Amino acid sequence: MASTSPLDLGKAPIPKLLLHYALPSIIAMTASSLYNIVDSIFIGHGVGAMGISALAISLPLMNLGAAFGALIGIGASALLSIKMGEGDAKSQFKILGNTLTLNIVLGVLFTVVGLIFLDPILKLFGASNNTLPYAREFMRIILIGNVFTHVYLGLNTLLRASGHPRHSMVIVVMAVVVNAILNALFIFVFKWGIAGAAWATVIAQLLATIFEVSYFARKSRPIHFKAFALKLDARIVRSIFAIGMAPFLLNIGSSIVVVFLNNALMQYGGDLYVGAFGIANRILLVIAMITFGLTQGMQPIVGFNYGARNIGRVKQVVKLTITWATVCTTAGAIAGILFPRTIATIFTTDPELIRIAENGLRIVFIGFPIVGFQIVAANFFQSIGMASRAIIQSVLRQMVLLLPFLLIFPLFWGTTGIWASMPASDILASLVSAILIASEWKKLNRLAPPVYEPAKQASLQPCEP
Repeated sequence: MASTSPLDLGKAPIPKLLLHYALPSIIAMTASSLYNIVDSIFIGHGVGAMGISALAISLPLMNLGAAFGALIGIGASALLSIKMGEGDAKSQFKILGNTLTLNIVLGVLFTVVGLIFLDPILKLFGASNNTLPYAREFMRIILIGNVFTHVYLGLNTLLRASGHPRHSMVIVVMAVVVNAILNALFIFVFKWGIAGAAWATVIAQLLATIFEVSYFARKSRPIHFKAFALKLDARIVRSIFAIGMAPFLLNIGSSIVVVFLNNALMQYGGDLYVGAFGIANRILLVIAMITFGLTQGMQPIVGFNYGARNIGRVKQVVKLTITWATVCTTAGAIAGILFPRTIATIFTTDPELIRIAENGLRIVFIGFPIVGFQIVAANFFQSIGMASRAIIQSVLRQMVLLLPFLLIFPLFWGTTGIWASMPASDILASLVSAILIASEWKKLNRLAPPVYEPAKQASLQPCEP
């Protein structure tokens, strides 16, 4: 899978081009989601049910960290693709340099605030006296390595957007393999418990960060670090924040929703219900990450061709991505509904936790087939720089629909109502996404003619060894 040159983004056949960009992204995103899966499996069997519940409590705080990483990384990658399509070389260097600087600054600030207020935050997120010690021990270590996480995620998105999806994939897979090996070593050999899982994650992401920084430090690369580009540029920063605001709000919304979910499950069920949600959420995340991998493969193609006014190619790749994403989420829903017990036993041997997780998995996967379309629609607006519509879709599902459902449904159906609130919000949010994307579809036809005429046949030309 050699990298694709910018000219290929405007000429190569769309199915082959999307597969070329999406496959490494899918592997990378799926591997990235395996961090939590690996941690949960090792903690579930090496620490116990309370360890899994503690991870579920920690998830909102980890999502907050990911929110700032997405704000910078995804915003920068979409902007970089647009600037590549416009041929603006100087801005490309500035985007790379500003991404590194912003990730370091925000990463340090998040670490300091998180460590100072860790216990109150975890209690707010639903920690009980049973789970607080585990969650505190885990998150202290994760926060220490937070800067590396930010830089690693930010630079990885730029690797994909700049035409190096293979390098991005290899680095992510390497980090996951290292994380799995260290988890086994630290938990079962050194007996470090939940702290071992945290140290494994931090060390793996530190190694990935070193590889990425060394890659962009080479002057032989078309886009590399330059001293002048490390200084924050107000225009670049504003553009990154504007485009990245949608995924930022999506992650913030996810954190808030998980807080409400954890507290509702504690109120109506108890610690084991929180652990069951942790299991369900990790499975949902793996399947969603495959879809996100598809959209990240779509993003540079849409961004480049939108910048070059190749509107026909923009529409073609969006339609194809929606089809592939829907197939993916439908397959995941079938597995979750038909084999929930098998999934739950991967994480734990506790019979009561397995029973609760089995029931929850069947319900939350009901509306999952249409989630693929919803994710692609939001990413489409983000890829063409239309931050407002991407933000609307991000906020709608999490804040406008899901939170009220979480407050109302349990009053009538208890814990079953909590599980049901998720598919209900997915279905309604997808309907709104369909309306927004249909409206934008008509407007695209009025844009200027394309800069590049699509070629009938074009091969992928490598631009890296």
